[in-house]
Amino acid sequence: MEKRRKVLLCVSGGIAVFKAAALTSKLIQSGYLVKVVMTKSATEFVSPLTFQALSRDHVYTNTFDEKDPANVQHIDVADWADVVLIAPATANIIAKLANGLADDMVSTTLLATTAPVLIAPAMNVHMYQHPAVLKNMSTLSSYGYEFIEPNEGYLACGYEGKGRLAEPEELLQVIDHHFTRRENPEWHGKTMLVTAGPTRETIDPVRYFTNRSSGKMGYAIAEEASARGANVTLISGPTNLPVPRGVNFISVESAEQMRQAVYSVFQENEMVIKCAAVADYRPKNTFDQKIKKQDGEWTIEMERTNDILKGLGERRTIGQTLVGFAAESQQIEEYAKKKIVSKNVDMIVANSITSPGSGFQGDTNEVTLYKRTGEVILVPMDTKVEVAKRILDEIMIIHKEIKK
Repeated sequence: MEKRRKVLLCVSGGIAVFKAAALTSKLIQSGYLVKVVMTKSATEFVSPLTFQALSRDHVYTNTFDEKDPANVQHIDVADWADVVLIAPATANIIAKLANGLADDMVSTTLLATTAPVLIAPAMNVHMYQHPAVLKNMSTLSSYGYEFIEPNEGYLACGYEGKGRLAEPEELLQVIDHHFTRRENPEWHGKTMLVTAGPTRETIDPVRYFTNRSSGKMGYAIAEEASARGANVTLISGPTNLPVPRGVNFISVESAEQMRQAVYSVFQENEMVIKCAAVADYRPKNTFDQKIKKQDGEWTIEMERTNDILKGLGERRTIGQTLVGFAAESQQIEEYAKKKIVSKNVDMIVANSITSPGSGFQGDTNEVTLYKRTGEVILVPMDTKVEVAKRILDEIMIIHKEIKK
């Protein structure tokens, strides 16, 4: 049975404690083992019983309430953790940790642990900006602690600004990424360029040509690569997707903007995955003013855009891994194999846009990987997140061979 990951959640006093309760539930549902340590102030907002029910384990609140005489509980709990998350982290607990103070269960446990510590601050906007708080956070950063920045918005005190605890979904993602990074050391420091989404080719200030790409596959690849420890640049056409945590994001609109952005950073990256659905044609003539409706037909003359993937294949240097995508409606294998040669790529990720569950917009995909070596790998229908993981596994295999 696979070893379950262990998360120690340290909860300090603030209205955001309710989010820590929601996070505990999400961690358990995701298969983590969770132990909760609370400050006395935290118990004023949510009772320990709530966290006990959600974590299905003892909740630790008092340094002197030794539940097991065979162990010193704050040492035992500190040693148990694979990772420690302080959420919410008040100005008080941040100050204690930065100055080595240990006067309750949470602070003594934090000083005793050797596990990585993640800190998710939550406080009034003016408190968050106070020089003493900033100094304490800087001190902890220099010690190697990782901060999860709070969100901006309406605060419980009535102010608006930065200070809201990150949402439980965001905190869960950070925990997931922590373990993903730790379990994939071969990805640490790798440089990767990913393109995603559609492009828009302008006709006039109102109209444009585009395609049905949602960007979900490219964003999933960028997010997973970043989680594994790669330095990722994501160049994206217009989408409604949130920017993945930790990536260098470049927004573009047209095929020409995409080409210029890609070429500007291409040589800096060891791996390049061109997942974007770039327009093959654009209007030959564009208009500064809206074209008014008239009687009869309207014909728009189109011209070819530059083939970005082919240009990358011509520019690639020794040691670079280049991967393209092919979304086809027919003769998928034939077109994919032709692209490997004509574009000078190491692998084509091909999928049928007519197969149920694997077209644009959806959250699932089924792809076939065609390698330059002749190897063909079918990745069965799964979420785009899981498909992204499999694609990256194969890209690393190819990259290792290229680097030999």
